[in-house]
Amino acid sequence: MPIHSGRPDDDQAERILVALSQFRIETPSWGYADTGTRFGKFHQPAAAIDLDDKLADAGQVQRLTGCCPTVAVHVLWDFPKGSDPTQVVRRAAQYDVAIGSINPNVFQDQRYKLGSFGNPDAAVRQAAVQHCVDCIALAQQVGSRLISLWFADGTNYPGQDNTRARKRRFTEALQQVQQRLDADQLLLVEYKPFEPAFYQTDIADWGMAYLLAKSAGPNAKVLVDTGHHYLAQNIEQIVAWLLDEQMLGGFHFNDRRYADDDLTLGSIDPYQVFRIFHEIHSYAFDHGGIFPEIAYMIDQSHNLKPKLEAMVQTVMVAQELYAKAALVDHAALDVYQSHGDIVAAERLLQRAFMTDVTDAIVAWRRQRGLPDDPLDALRGSGYVEQAARERSERRAALGIGQSTSYA
Repeated sequence: MPIHSGRPDDDQAERILVALSQFRIETPSWGYADTGTRFGKFHQPAAAIDLDDKLADAGQVQRLTGCCPTVAVHVLWDFPKGSDPTQVVRRAAQYDVAIGSINPNVFQDQRYKLGSFGNPDAAVRQAAVQHCVDCIALAQQVGSRLISLWFADGTNYPGQDNTRARKRRFTEALQQVQQRLDADQLLLVEYKPFEPAFYQTDIADWGMAYLLAKSAGPNAKVLVDTGHHYLAQNIEQIVAWLLDEQMLGGFHFNDRRYADDDLTLGSIDPYQVFRIFHEIHSYAFDHGGIFPEIAYMIDQSHNLKPKLEAMVQTVMVAQELYAKAALVDHAALDVYQSHGDIVAAERLLQRAFMTDVTDAIVAWRRQRGLPDDPLDALRGSGYVEQAARERSERRAALGIGQSTSYA
């Protein structure tokens, strides 16, 4: 049985069509704007200046790919004080997208120097909780079900703070926030092994996020950022465990060379992304074809690649790897596993991963009136060039020069 299986047969092609039809990916507003690292920022003429630009760019990605109907937004960066959330909803609809996950900001203000939910000062903790509660109210106004929480909290030096006390503070604060959710809203708790805290990060791994989410209440689950892991970490094992515990709430898609590089998805290890998707398809096979409700979101740093091209490229790679994972014959895999046939089981996965699914994906796109190759279509559309001209002129007219902020 050769590893290289060529192209899918008719039955496999149909499985790909079904899989892609239920696969949705959320793009992030901040991925369209000028961002950078702690060392600096490389500007792009077509980078979004404001939320309207971001929504326009997101709408362009949706029109080309057909699977990115929502936009993740960052409170403070996207909703300054005095802004009208209902107007944002209407504006998004004009670009054929909707507002997706709401991302509170509990790391940028000066008072968060020693943390937010983990801060030793009760007044600072309460301010962070109130901000998250306000974000829940905002989510309810814009029709969002997801509140996505990432924390920069931690300590840099031994003895700086009481680690057990910080855990209890987080538990209490998350419980307060979770209680303010509507019945259909979900709190996603993200983890990160290090940075910006260097001695200990308060939510350093999936186990800590799992315990805190369980303690917070029934409407809290874990968010897995594929870049937030040490180099040898088996991410698909984490995914499998969280699936089995009914605690996998969502993903932030990117790739890593070390940890939290935020590279475009699949640029370093596409086989790992395939294996993650395989675990999700395997779960669905074991549950009568019912897929778990998972929020697929992009969180990447497009500092060197053109922003819109990087976004479309990521979506295309995600679709391809998701389609490949749909080709795994789980019934045959179960037999191989039960008989301890390690070689046959591994080769089954390898054949699916190495199958050329291009024609099946193109067929899916043509059914929806989408371009065969969204990235080629973007390059030929003139959209980026027009955006670069218009936004450069607007910056000059506003006297703001090249954007130097996340907003």
